[in-house]
Amino acid sequence: MGNRGMEELIPLVNKLQDAFSSIGQSCHLDLPQIAVVGGQSAGKSSVLENFVGRDFLPRGSGIVTRRPLILQLIFSKTEYAEFLHCKSKKFTDFDEVRQEIEAETDRVTGTNKGISPVPINLRVYSPHVLNLTLIDLPGITKVPVGDQPQDIEFQIRDMILQFISRESSLILAVTPANMDLANSDALKMAKEVDPQGLRTIGNKLLPLRRGYIGVVNRSQKDIDGKKDIRAALAAERKFFLSHPAYRHMAERMGTPHLQRVLNQQLTNHIRESLPSLRSKLQSQLLSLEKEVEEYKNFRPDDPARKTKALLQMVQQFGVDFEKRIEGSGDQVDTLELSGGARINRIFHERFPFELVKMEFDEKDLRREISYAIKNIHGVRTGLFTPDLAFEAIVKKQVVKLKEPCLKCVDLVIQELINTVRQCTSKLGSYPRLREETERIVTTHIREREGKTKDQILLLIDIELSYINTNHEDFIGFVIRRGWLTINNISIMKGGSKEYWFVLTAESLSWYKDEEEKEKKYMLPLDNLKIRDVEKGFMSTKHIFAIFNTEQRNVYKDLRQIELACDSQEDVDSWKASFLRAGVYPEKDQVDENGENTFSMDPQLERQVETIRNLVDSYVGIINKSIRDLMPKTIMHLMINNTKDFIHSELLMEESAEQAQRRDEMLRMYHALKEALAIIGDISTSTVSTPVPPPVDDTWLPPPQRRPPSALLPPGRPPSLRAPAPGPPLLPLPGGAPPGPAPPAFAAPPIPSRLGPFGAASDPFTAPPQIPARPARIPPGIPPGVPR
Repeated sequence: MGNRGMEELIPLVNKLQDAFSSIGQSCHLDLPQIAVVGGQSAGKSSVLENFVGRDFLPRGSGIVTRRPLILQLIFSKTEYAEFLHCKSKKFTDFDEVRQEIEAETDRVTGTNKGISPVPINLRVYSPHVLNLTLIDLPGITKVPVGDQPQDIEFQIRDMILQFISRESSLILAVTPANMDLANSDALKMAKEVDPQGLRTIGNKLLPLRRGYIGVVNRSQKDIDGKKDIRAALAAERKFFLSHPAYRHMAERMGTPHLQRVLNQQLTNHIRESLPSLRSKLQSQLLSLEKEVEEYKNFRPDDPARKTKALLQMVQQFGVDFEKRIEGSGDQVDTLELSGGARINRIFHERFPFELVKMEFDEKDLRREISYAIKNIHGVRTGLFTPDLAFEAIVKKQVVKLKEPCLKCVDLVIQELINTVRQCTSKLGSYPRLREETERIVTTHIREREGKTKDQILLLIDIELSYINTNHEDFIGFVIRRGWLTINNISIMKGGSKEYWFVLTAESLSWYKDEEEKEKKYMLPLDNLKIRDVEKGFMSTKHIFAIFNTEQRNVYKDLRQIELACDSQEDVDSWKASFLRAGVYPEKDQVDENGENTFSMDPQLERQVETIRNLVDSYVGIINKSIRDLMPKTIMHLMINNTKDFIHSELLMEESAEQAQRRDEMLRMYHALKEALAIIGDISTSTVSTPVPPPVDDTWLPPPQRRPPSALLPPGRPPSLRAPAPGPPLLPLPGGAPPGPAPPAFAAPPIPSRLGPFGAASDPFTAPPQIPARPARIPPGIPPGVPR
């Protein structure tokens, strides 16, 4: 945004004030603002209405202002008002503004003239105002009215002090022109908190270093007669221009000048406060970031605090449980796996290992397959491998999956229970709460155990219900396809030639090409075996041969066919494929104990090997499916369900009050971030006017203070005097009615020359010079005080 001047500073404070007022509490930051202080009927309301140019403040006898009114004036091309408590409504009739102030006051304080420190926020947009934020405080009073409490004077005094005690507050002390400034209640109270007059605007004879400005308000007769404010401002201007005592300084008198001066004073004051304000905002934001995350800060006087604290602890348990399961970047355990990481290891390491451990004993499996084939053939001699034998063996192997699957569920349950115990460790200070939380969640996990195991057993039963031999990953009866060269065909019959071979569990076929449209020959595998062949002297091919054990021709007039490959690795791979089809090497393999492994009938032997390979392929498919579905089933039925149970059943629904608290906190959080962004973009290089040097105030009597015991009325908590939310304050003396009435500034002497006051463009470069003729000053003034 660059250096766009200081016009953003006052709206910045407005935004902060709105953010904090909208949630009914202070941010504990000293926001630079102007507090308007004065006795009852001192003219505070008239000064503020003159600023706005509208009648909008309640009037009457006694205490009219019973709550602080934060008045934010914003320059705009259109004129309307809006309240923070009903921001959606725009007020264009200022009589309605007055009625809403009265109604909102009664809503908080009642109708018995009581007071409250909770402010009303009013924003006025108008082409007749400068950006300015003021706080209209209740008038200083001494006598209770109606059924007001007897300590009403002390209550009002304490409220005013809360706002004006801060160093960031500018004090606008409004005093009637017919009162000696030395006796002004507003200036006396200002002197208590600002003894050097650094933050107060007033008279040169008093220890104030910001000068003074006179204004002319409407008289009570003018108000009763509904005299237009614009006419009153014109009369005020005419008064200063025509009065012999003020016409030489008329440009530095009156409501418009006061408004400009306050705008400049507040703007400069905010600029000077920017560094510390930025620091405090950042500190507040850091504090809120943690609070926004945890929502733990409840008001000490909240009657539901214990309930909220209990809910918060259980909520934190739910958050911790989910983080341990899902994983998070904070508080990572670097010593061992825990929670979700351990469950992940069960899913992808321990469970697959349990499946591998199920690998069958080869001898037993082959024996079972042999018996199944023989039992299915019965008295007949089977020529082909029976499908029923394959299905019977597969189902027997699939049933064996139940045990490792149920064991996987048990392992996950144990990890969930361990995770619950780890998460409840933070409740160690509340053993009964910890015990009950563990009991409820563990009981729910045990309830989900039965449903999860039932679902897993159902998955296995589904696999048993249909053996899908059309599965894309199932080898079926096709064991291998590939190019091979028949090496021993004579030149007369065409010589060696390459064909596309297809090996199944029953036969070896070869085709012209891999499209398998033109079959050259199909060789049944019964009684076939493999032998090695030495490659020729000039040959680069590696060769193995297939022959018939019954001395029959294998292909045409060939007792064996020699199949050539480009490498020995290809030869070994094809031999392994033939083994899977039940075609074995020429010499039977003998195991370590000398027992002939393939001593059964050759045809039965081939059928057993075929089914063994098919079973291995199909069981691999089932294992892959189960490894995929097991984690999904456990996550859905047990882990995610437990997380939902903790958040919905165990924690129940979030209370409306807690939700509102969260929303308000988030609004404050974002308002602080926005304010910091604005502060960061504003240049602070503008020139401010230095405050005049100190003045001698030794002639003033010491301020009258109540004894410490009397500062607070009976029964009121000491915290009442603690800093309360509110804007910084500026004092300003009020004016007098028009006409030949006494001057509106506690009768300062009329200067005979302009002096430095008239020479400077700013009224605060130096106070007005005291004339040589006598002036009415307080008695007992020591020598040397300017007259």
